[in-house]
Amino acid sequence: MVKVNESYLKLQAGYLFPEISKRVNAFSEKNPDAKIIRLGIGDVVKPLVPSVVKSFHEGIDELADESTFKGYGPENGYAFLRDLVVENDFPNLGISSDEIFISDGSKCDSGNIQEIFGMDNVIAISDPAYPVYVDTNVMAGRTGNADANGYYEGLVYMPVTVENDFTPVPPEEAVDLIYLCSPNNPTGMALKRADLENWVAYAKKNKAIILFDAAYEAYISDDDVPHSIYEIEGAKECAIEFRSFSKTAGFTGVRCGLIVVPKELKGTTEAGEEISIHQLWNRRHSTKFNGASYAVQKAAAAVYSEEGRKEVKEIISFYMENAKIIGDALSKLGVEVYGGVNAPYVWLKTPGNVSSWEFFDKLLNDCHIVGTPGSGFGPSGEGYFRLSAFGHRENILEAVERMQKNLSL
Repeated sequence: MVKVNESYLKLQAGYLFPEISKRVNAFSEKNPDAKIIRLGIGDVVKPLVPSVVKSFHEGIDELADESTFKGYGPENGYAFLRDLVVENDFPNLGISSDEIFISDGSKCDSGNIQEIFGMDNVIAISDPAYPVYVDTNVMAGRTGNADANGYYEGLVYMPVTVENDFTPVPPEEAVDLIYLCSPNNPTGMALKRADLENWVAYAKKNKAIILFDAAYEAYISDDDVPHSIYEIEGAKECAIEFRSFSKTAGFTGVRCGLIVVPKELKGTTEAGEEISIHQLWNRRHSTKFNGASYAVQKAAAAVYSEEGRKEVKEIISFYMENAKIIGDALSKLGVEVYGGVNAPYVWLKTPGNVSSWEFFDKLLNDCHIVGTPGSGFGPSGEGYFRLSAFGHRENILEAVERMQKNLSL
């Protein structure tokens, strides 16, 4: 009989969203007339902007005409998009277009990147964190089992809580791969320039590589928060960056992202031979991926047009206004609120020292609102709760009104 990869049996994070669905379904059965407002999932609600739709249609029309039809494209992405990425996202940072790899989303890239690294590397992960960082390393077999608190043996956890201003601190021991996300999901907080300078110095000293998830960089408003890790001197020697069109331009249902792998990045074989990380990723990417759709890449290119940038900026402003509405309302209720300034997530301390799941039930029962328990993002998320600003304005306003009227703290 075929044997399974038993590392998958160690996974625990898949418990979060099925449990949310279970509790919401049970509530709905008992309260069929209740209107539930969902502020838990990080999915956009605004449609693609006109410039993107126009370009998307043009790409489809080209594929429908024999004279302009395109089959397989370059696995790394069409030059027209990669050149725009360099010009707009990494101006004067020394990134070249052949260091850009277009993909079907940064979630896939941040999960797939670990494949090119050896199994004995020491992995450091912020806690709480986007679950894919932990889960893909568990699937690969780099960890032992999780303990009673949810910590996997073999990973180095970096707590991110109010006590350290939600800023991951370099561990005392040397590690090899470091997952950082800024602006952060789920906390909504962002790393300042000095923080990233500290991390780059640590990575270079320990010959480590930072896996830097910048999926929410378009939401940054603070001048002291870098949009790219490559704004930090020396980062091209020690960092890989992930970008996404999902939350920036509403591509969650379209799928397009990118990964930047500088040629300066090096790793070593067991024999001590130096190897190009760019070369390894290029081989992995071109072997396992046939490239993002031409029409999708045409649509993504429109994000960088003058009109496209204006349209996308308006939608980002809309979501950030939602975040401000949520954050201000909770603050007036006396709740400790974080995030919601450089990212579309509001991260709150559960009042009265109740657990994340207890607050989930309270919010659902008292206000008919669904959020996400912080413990679902890692052990250090216990006692916290995430609310998403991705919602229609009328629902955001109604949710705030319900919390002000019905949430007993």
